[in-house]
Amino acid sequence: MRLHRLTVTAFGPFAGTHHVDFDALCGAGLFLLHGATGAGKTSVLDAVCYALYGGVPGARQTQGHGGLRSSHAPAGTPTEVTLEFTVGERRLRTTRRPEHRRRKHRGEGFTTDKALSLLHEHDAATGRWRALSRSHQEIGKEIVESLGMSREQFCQVVLLPQGDFAHFLRARADERGALLGRLFDTGRFRAVEAHLAERRTTAQQRLREADATLLALAHRMAQVAEGNGTDEPLPALAPGDEGLAGTVLAWAALARGTARERLTGTELALRAAERHHQAAQERLAAAEELARLQERHRRARGRAEELARQAPERDAVRQRVERARSAESVLPALAARRTAEAEHHRSARAEDEARARLPEPFRQATAEHLTASERRTRQQLGALEAARRAEARAETLGRELNGLDRDAVHDEAVAREAEEWLAVWPARQTAHQRRVDDAQAAATRAEQLGARLEPARRRLDAARTRDRLVAELTGATERARHAADAAADARQRWLDLRERRLAGIAAELALALRPGAPCAVCGCAEHPAPAGPTADHVDAAAEDAALADHQRAEAAREEAAQARQAVEEALRHARTESGEDTVKDCAALLAGLEADIGTARREAAQAHILRERLDQAEREHERRLAEGHEAARRTAARTSRREALQHELRSQRDAVRQARGDAPSVADRAARLAGLAGTLAEAAEAARRADAAARHLKQADAALDDAAWRAGFPAPQAAADAVVEADAARALRRRLDDWQTEEATCAAELADPAVGAAAREDPADVAAARRAAEAAADRRRAADAAASAARSRATDLDRLSARATEAVRALGPRRAEHERVTRLAGLAAGTSAENERRMRLETYVLAARLEQVAAAASSRLHRMSSGRYTLLHSDDRAGRGARSGLGLHVVDAWTGQERDTASLSGGETFFASLALALGLADVVGDEAGGTRLDTLFIDEGFGSLDEQTLDEVLEVLDSLRERDRCVGIVSHVADLRTRVPAQLEVVKRRSGSVLRHHADGSGPPVGG
Repeated sequence: MRLHRLTVTAFGPFAGTHHVDFDALCGAGLFLLHGATGAGKTSVLDAVCYALYGGVPGARQTQGHGGLRSSHAPAGTPTEVTLEFTVGERRLRTTRRPEHRRRKHRGEGFTTDKALSLLHEHDAATGRWRALSRSHQEIGKEIVESLGMSREQFCQVVLLPQGDFAHFLRARADERGALLGRLFDTGRFRAVEAHLAERRTTAQQRLREADATLLALAHRMAQVAEGNGTDEPLPALAPGDEGLAGTVLAWAALARGTARERLTGTELALRAAERHHQAAQERLAAAEELARLQERHRRARGRAEELARQAPERDAVRQRVERARSAESVLPALAARRTAEAEHHRSARAEDEARARLPEPFRQATAEHLTASERRTRQQLGALEAARRAEARAETLGRELNGLDRDAVHDEAVAREAEEWLAVWPARQTAHQRRVDDAQAAATRAEQLGARLEPARRRLDAARTRDRLVAELTGATERARHAADAAADARQRWLDLRERRLAGIAAELALALRPGAPCAVCGCAEHPAPAGPTADHVDAAAEDAALADHQRAEAAREEAAQARQAVEEALRHARTESGEDTVKDCAALLAGLEADIGTARREAAQAHILRERLDQAEREHERRLAEGHEAARRTAARTSRREALQHELRSQRDAVRQARGDAPSVADRAARLAGLAGTLAEAAEAARRADAAARHLKQADAALDDAAWRAGFPAPQAAADAVVEADAARALRRRLDDWQTEEATCAAELADPAVGAAAREDPADVAAARRAAEAAADRRRAADAAASAARSRATDLDRLSARATEAVRALGPRRAEHERVTRLAGLAAGTSAENERRMRLETYVLAARLEQVAAAASSRLHRMSSGRYTLLHSDDRAGRGARSGLGLHVVDAWTGQERDTASLSGGETFFASLALALGLADVVGDEAGGTRLDTLFIDEGFGSLDEQTLDEVLEVLDSLRERDRCVGIVSHVADLRTRVPAQLEVVKRRSGSVLRHHADGSGPPVGG
């Protein structure tokens, strides 16, 4: 992948539009990106990452898209990043805009523009850009597939973060594994480990379930066999026992045999009990039948005697039923007479009430006279309709005139209030404008003070660090002195022991002589007088131990010296940054600045509110002017309208006065006439109904007399007394029918031959027969229960034995699967004894990748360190049971020894981490489908190199041009500006940073 052109607008510290021509910068293969602290060097790399992936690197991603917009940009300028780049044979262009708030084009307030993403491809045939997509998801997927790496991988291998790789050099194996796992996407191998672990757990659970199932079946069979009298109890068993299946099956066979013997005996006893029970049931049925017939005879004789005593009552009921049947023909006439009488009373009462509501002259009038009076009253009511309309119009005119008077008072008040407000407007306008100007001046002051805040903070931090490092330097110096003394003592002791051993080396050689074997010094096979050891002889083991002590002391001395040097270097930087000011002075300066900035920002925060108040006051001024003019116009139009309304009101009131008479109003007079007409109509109708009801009552009396005579009653009252309610009549007839039915039933019972024969027998003893039958039934039920229990036990044992056999068959495959999966899971997880280095599957794959990275990095590290250092991957087994496979060592050619990468100095750590980053970029590029990474950025770290090492590092970076690569160096180091001709400078300004291209140390600003 090669970058061509980057365009940023209102992004980060860049307020306007700025362009970066990577093709021009990469002409020499190496360019420098530099500028003051906080100018926005890292924002250039953020823009590249955001254009590709829609996000920025690392922790800055958590700030959200709101942190991408430049605070210096005008409100109407949208934030936008455009990047042209080539991947393979395709030239692509991405354009992205984050979501942002802007002022509405119409009206007041703000609105939110959604995020925008565009992807174009350059068509070489036509020379035009062709649109590919506007979807965020599609563009993200296309970029990842084209580059072959995610945003995290891109930030790690293209925007080379030196601090991360310095940490990678000193990290533990698990920390290296986490970074490599993200870069090389080894999640599938981690998933295989998890899958095998899950399979192992599942297989173990299935095996445990199979054992538990077999044991549960065995205990169930033991519970079922408890009533068999089995002499052999179930042995004590547990999951995983040896011979579990054989023991369970053998015991089950013994229990089944015992159950079958028990079943045969209980079935024979059941058949005998059934025969005895059947005979007892037959004797009980015969005794119950005899007792039933004897009871029938007794009850029939008693009921016949009772019916003979009730004969007089039966005759009286029969006579009453016959008289009620005769009176039923009179019932319609009686009901009609009662209805007519009730209607007559109701009509007469209604007539009296209606006449009482009439005026005195009409109370004794006939119905015809009342109807004629109603007709005359309604004619008078119709003549008042025109007067009612005139009265309503007069009321409307009066309300309208009152409204005109109220409007006149209101308009006068409005005009007076507007005149008073406009008189003080110039003073108010001046005061509002002065407050707005003060707030804007406070905003300018806050910005000026804010530029001094960050340097003051750095100066305070440096002063604190300086005071802390002064104390640390004393301790580091003391430790270095003690380490140097200990190393000198250890070296002297080793030299003394070596001298003593050399002095007695002849005795040591003599100890190795054997009779007949040639001497290692002279070659003679005879040893007449071998030398003997002296009292203070030193052997090789003592000398080696002293040498090891000397080497350890020397390493400790070097470590202490390096620690002291690091503290001195840090103290030197801190003193340069802090100067001679004390921490108290720096803190006081920072506190004063923060207080002044807080005050200025609080005042500046009111600028928008104060401007709104000024705008609101100006709008109020315009409104007051308009209200005064409108009130004057309405007053002029109101005068002519009032005169017309008053003339019409006088004419309407004259017409109403003539029509209402002595009534308060026309409406009152109309209401009186309407009420009188209604009362007259009601009274006439009530009189007609009363006359009709009286005639109907006379007709009902005549019909009732005739009906009573025809039914055989001397008078209507006698017929009424003979009437019986329908329910009572039905009850009397039902009693007569019941008496007749009982007489017939008793006669039939006494005539039955079987009942007569039973009456002549001795009384039946049913209780004794029932007790004998119940005893036989108890014996049968007991035998049946014993047989059922024995049958159920035998059936259950057969069924459970069959299930136990199936469980035993299923147990073998599950045990074999558990052993196989457990072995594979242990190998993949590094916990198995067969895995000698305790290396997980994912770690094994990462170790291969780390070995490739170390090999690729060593070639560059060898050149940067003048042939002294090479990186070496180590898969030695870690101590104390730790995991192996991701060790990383450095080989020092000057000592010929291999040591930990944490022992490198600051400058050595930088170029080692740089070599590691470049090697990792090569390996990840090969891993990502062979994608060429033609543009790389190296962020900071060159300040820790001396001049010679810096030359060697730049020589290695310059050699990347052999593969047609372009490397951008992001650094503050001033010496690099003379060594790297092609430069991109970020210049910090009050209105926002700008970019400058330099081919020879000068050049115009680009963009903005």
